[in-house]
Amino acid sequence: MRDLAASGIPAEVSLQVLGVARSPYYRWLAAPVTDSELREAYLANAIFDAHRDDPEFGYRFLFDEVTDAGHTVSERTVWRICSDNGWWSVFGKKKRRGKGKPGVPAHDDLVRRDFTAAGPNQLWLTDLTEHRTSEGKLYVCAIKDMWSNRIVGYPISDRMESKIAVDALNNAVARRGVEGLSVAGCRLHSDRGSQFRSRKLQQALWRHHLVGSMGQVGSAGDNAAMESFFALLQKNVLNRRRWETRDELRIAIVTWIERTYHRRRRQERLGRLTPVEFELIMTKAADQAA
Repeated sequence: MRDLAASGIPAEVSLQVLGVARSPYYRWLAAPVTDSELREAYLANAIFDAHRDDPEFGYRFLFDEVTDAGHTVSERTVWRICSDNGWWSVFGKKKRRGKGKPGVPAHDDLVRRDFTAAGPNQLWLTDLTEHRTSEGKLYVCAIKDMWSNRIVGYPISDRMESKIAVDALNNAVARRGVEGLSVAGCRLHSDRGSQFRSRKLQQALWRHHLVGSMGQVGSAGDNAAMESFFALLQKNVLNRRRWETRDELRIAIVTWIERTYHRRRRQERLGRLTPVEFELIMTKAADQAA
């Protein structure tokens, strides 16, 4: 409209031809949309698209999604836009007056920080971690059998959603099934992350005849044995250098777990054996005893 007026066409004529009412135009002319408001509108659209694709995402995950898409924005701004529009994770809790209690976990704590197992597939621990690459974040959800400290399932994904926990469980069950070991009755212990409270994971536990267990809120010691593995992964792989691509980091993680952690790294708790050596020796001893 301004460009037409500058070229000599009266605004009244342009309004009539374009079918635009006078009042809204002059209101906008008095207070036009600023560049920052326009940028925020595009940002809000991007946040909404990410929220619609995965309603489980909270504002922190939405922040990761929009920054990976190329938007330069602070986490606080994403929180404000989500708050203004009510775009919260489906697992979020409604605000309450006064001090509210944490939500009820999907399972009781059946482990109580006793991270020991007398045999395979009696106690599995699970957790997930993330690491940034130049292409965006990469997420790993691992399951560790506390009998041998072997990582029996560890899907790697570029999205943090409930599917990664379900894939980890399915991978662990499939691997143990190939080895001829039953998983029925095994306890799967985790923290109270949304991925581990999801309905899809609860259905997978029921389908494979596993028993869920969850630690307390804000108590890192309730899953310390799993976090110790991720600390090793962080030190030996994730923090060793800057990772350019997700595929590059994915290959490094798989290589370290399968070649180094499983087959080279001897552990005191296993009598200075590696997880693979421990399982081979103990399985052979059990077969001979039978």
